[in-house]
Amino acid sequence: MSDVVLGSRTGRFVIAAAVLGSGMALLDGTVVNVALVRIGEELGASLAELQWITNGYLLALASLILLGGSLGDRFGRRRVFVIGVVWFTVASAACGLAQSPVQLIVGRVLQGVGGALLTPGSLSMIQASFRPDDRGKAIGTWSGLGGIASALGPFVGGWLVQYASWRLAFLVNLPLGAATVWIAQLHVPETRDEKADHRFDVAGAVLATLALGTTTFALIQHEPLGAVAATGVGLLGLAIGAAFVVVERRTSHPMVPPALFASRQFSAANAMTLLVYAALGAVFFFLTLQLQTVLGYGPLLAGMASLPVTVLMLLFAARGGALASRIGPRLPMTVGPVVCAVGALLLSGVGAGSTYWTGVLPGISVFGLGLTLLVAPLTATVLAAAPDRYAGVASGVNNAVARAGSLLAVAALPAVVGLSGSDYTVPEAFSSAYRTAMLLCAGMLAAGGVVSWLLIRNPAPAPSGTDETGAGRQGRAAAAGATRHTRAVPAGWSCAGSEGCPGTAHHHDEDLPALGGAPTGR
Repeated sequence: MSDVVLGSRTGRFVIAAAVLGSGMALLDGTVVNVALVRIGEELGASLAELQWITNGYLLALASLILLGGSLGDRFGRRRVFVIGVVWFTVASAACGLAQSPVQLIVGRVLQGVGGALLTPGSLSMIQASFRPDDRGKAIGTWSGLGGIASALGPFVGGWLVQYASWRLAFLVNLPLGAATVWIAQLHVPETRDEKADHRFDVAGAVLATLALGTTTFALIQHEPLGAVAATGVGLLGLAIGAAFVVVERRTSHPMVPPALFASRQFSAANAMTLLVYAALGAVFFFLTLQLQTVLGYGPLLAGMASLPVTVLMLLFAARGGALASRIGPRLPMTVGPVVCAVGALLLSGVGAGSTYWTGVLPGISVFGLGLTLLVAPLTATVLAAAPDRYAGVASGVNNAVARAGSLLAVAALPAVVGLSGSDYTVPEAFSSAYRTAMLLCAGMLAAGGVVSWLLIRNPAPAPSGTDETGAGRQGRAAAAGATRHTRAVPAGWSCAGSEGCPGTAHHHDEDLPALGGAPTGR
């Protein structure tokens, strides 16, 4: 089913379910940053344990989100999405009842498993349900509202943590999860890839989890391990990652079809995602601690500090998606990260004695403006570069890359800037490290903009006379996928082979090479 109209009743329910589900996960991720100081005080957690409370979730999410996308394509995107929401909700209850750092870390890992099922499903439901003309706007709406949920997290979480308990920041997911399941079950159409192979890439899933887990362990536990042991564990993680690549290239039913990366557009967008989301995760992790440890903000004020991001995403995120549809994704995906980098540079000046209006507000506002430019075009570009039948896998790959970037940045940067133990409670030690971390984040964001400028390409304009329901419309909209029977070759694919140049040749879906094996002619 790919004929749902954005303004229809069904279309509104699809957007509502997708936003509630993914927004619940995003909200939870940002709430935790605000609550970290209070969690550390109540449970007696060290800096390493606080990192694991953040990264336990990201580790499970990044490791399994590819499998979650594949499961949705095979067994039904709505079905797997609903299972993920239920799992995430139950795990949230476990987090809210935790009595020690270890129990909370375990609960966060379980949350990540649920997030891996619901996150790719939320986007692939949109991609597979809406008619091609409405996908760009639908993705922009999803991105904007999801970004609002993410930005509201510090505000809502701050209020709950300061005036009630950090536990309520997790328990609030129970009614949200129930509402999401009700809407999805009653009003969202089921979609799946009818050609999907029902075998599972168990080896790929295990290797991906071990690679990220081992690398993260080496980065976070570097001090107790010692330099030699930490280096050895880190190298082991890299070796396991290389084994994952080999397995995916050789198996007949890969979790990540290697041919997806034959698209330069797809590969470049994910490279940019890795850099930008690594910086994004680190910026909010360090800024929230800086405001509470050095400036003396309570959880509520620390959460409200990012309110400008909420307002800007609400006002401009959907427009950012529409702009990219008109002019192509290359410029927004270049300018957006650079604007975010300027915001990070401004935020690096936040320190003892800074006021909110002159120290925090300018930087967080500029940072938010950059996000409104890049979020929707990035998502749309990833999906437009892959055939519709791989919507779940493409979404899963991009989400995995984003979460892995945040995971590795939060794991590595504290060590890089010289933080350990209980340094997050010492204003002088943390403030110096904070400035260095923000400068490094600005560098990663600027690098993301450079990658986009050098490698992202706008879809080729349609030749005169092209049917407006086919490649002509795709040439103007980065997010436009295939029509029901005919589609253009995805933008960014090579002109080699029989397909011709990107965005100009038409093929029936059954004529496209299967993406489960090695690239052919691309």
